[in-house]
Amino acid sequence: MSNKNLAAVTNELVQTYGNTAKNVITAYRVGNERAISYVDQSWAAAVKKAGKRLNADVRNNALAAQKKVTSFYAQGVVLTSDSAEVAVNKTVELAGKGIEQVAANASRFEKATGLDLGPVAVAVVPAAQAATKVATQIEVRTSEFASKIAGGKAKVKVASVKRTVAKKVAPVAKKAAPVAKKAAKAAEAVAA
Repeated sequence: MSNKNLAAVTNELVQTYGNTAKNVITAYRVGNERAISYVDQSWAAAVKKAGKRLNADVRNNALAAQKKVTSFYAQGVVLTSDSAEVAVNKTVELAGKGIEQVAANASRFEKATGLDLGPVAVAVVPAAQAATKVATQIEVRTSEFASKIAGGKAKVKVASVKRTVAKKVAPVAKKAAPVAKKAAKAAEAVAA
């Protein structure tokens, strides 16, 4: 029966949308890391520009406050992006299991009723394949978008020709704290 083929195509479509969602999450994460870095550099430059008009304690307090704010913001970005990625992974996993269950139930239905659902599955497969091609193009575009935001090549999930098993995505810049630390060190160097 062709519903196995339909199940494979549908599962591929779900995985493609999952990868697209992960690319958007990566763009969010990387974009916020760049924003954190920019704000820290701007803050350090402003403190340096103020120079002698601020005493050493005020300068140190301003840099420490910025470091704290950056740290909290970076932790929030990591928490929200990690949570979103876990949700996407779980959704793709459950959808894949649901698709397989529907395919199994269709086979049981055919055996119990004597009806052949094959022609329906065969008729639907081309539409599902067309939807998968469009979704793959969207996935590629979101991958390019995330790389553009990163200012170079970001580690994002890129579309491949055929997927049959859900793949785990390597974490991309999971911790924003190192970015905050680098920026804080740069701010301290500027203030000194």
